[in-house]
Amino acid sequence: MLKELIDKKLETADVIVNGERPWDLQVKDPQFYKAVALHGSMGLGNSYVNGWIEANQLDLFFEHLLNSPLSEQKNALSFLRQVFTAAFINQQTKRRSRVVGELHYNLGNDLFKLMLDRRMVYSCGYWKKAKTLDEAQEDKLDLICQKLYLKPGMKVLDIGCGWGSFAKFAAERYQVEVVGVSISQEQVELGKQMCQGLPVDIRFQDYRDVEGIFDRVVSIGAFEHIGEKNYHTFMSVAAKCLKDDGLFLLHTIGRNRPTTVISPTDPWFAKNIFPNSQLPAASQIAKASEGIFIMEDWHNFGPDYDKTLMAWFHNFDNHWDELKDNYSESFYRMWKYYLLGSAAGFRTRGMQLWQTVFSKRGVPGGYQSVR
Repeated sequence: MLKELIDKKLETADVIVNGERPWDLQVKDPQFYKAVALHGSMGLGNSYVNGWIEANQLDLFFEHLLNSPLSEQKNALSFLRQVFTAAFINQQTKRRSRVVGELHYNLGNDLFKLMLDRRMVYSCGYWKKAKTLDEAQEDKLDLICQKLYLKPGMKVLDIGCGWGSFAKFAAERYQVEVVGVSISQEQVELGKQMCQGLPVDIRFQDYRDVEGIFDRVVSIGAFEHIGEKNYHTFMSVAAKCLKDDGLFLLHTIGRNRPTTVISPTDPWFAKNIFPNSQLPAASQIAKASEGIFIMEDWHNFGPDYDKTLMAWFHNFDNHWDELKDNYSESFYRMWKYYLLGSAAGFRTRGMQLWQTVFSKRGVPGGYQSVR
């Protein structure tokens, strides 16, 4: 009876169990049905990692799922657990915030070197003119530099600097000095090597501990780990470190609704991929910046993340033979699920990619947008 019920639910998403189309689900082990019934999206993700289900094109399976009413249904137990966590616990304290660095960004530089572009940019590329991942990431970095109106000699703070890809690009192309902070020791160590000989200082440091005054502040792909309870603090730190006539650019994934009691973070992704993460809604960014910044520009190119994630997956998949001695088969399936599921999330417009430019007192004569 449980099998028939779940099979019929999947049919509402135009997914046929054991069908022949690329997005149809192949059930290899009936434990899948109990897992989904008891644990919802957590059960679905675990079933894939365990090999209980398969789909020839997993991104298309997710695309059908996310475009159907099933995407709004939640398992009651996991939903209540997520509601409590989101409402009452600050998951991004200084101690907790380092968990994502330890469990995700410290996985291994070998993995990220083979999966990402040549500059190791782990955020959405800009595909307006680009034909390759390398071009898309370089165009994105240059777009940010142009939006910040960088000039030689400026001092820039990069909050969540990763392996220093932006810092290296900005120092080389725009002759600026950059201080970057990251909560991943692996990123910091490799970033220092990559930026050797440049006026770049990459530090293992929480953003809340940053001191100094900068001409520009940038944050690329870090705000997703800040958490709603710390959004105002984050904005305050950025403002404290920014000159009165400076600009602050925030590059972040966003959701269409606040990730709070009504719509908590997906439990499978929160546990297995980005611990303690929380995607902001536009209203939350706006509210956190009120009284601190003037919003000068808002740019959404979320569909570009679909292309970026698919490029990452193809790199990951094509280089698996070089990685499999250091990572398990279940890790391969987990990351395939993560990359292709995320691609479908942007493809169906459930997630966005925003670049927002802020000033402290307003740009005289108005800010001129760059696209």
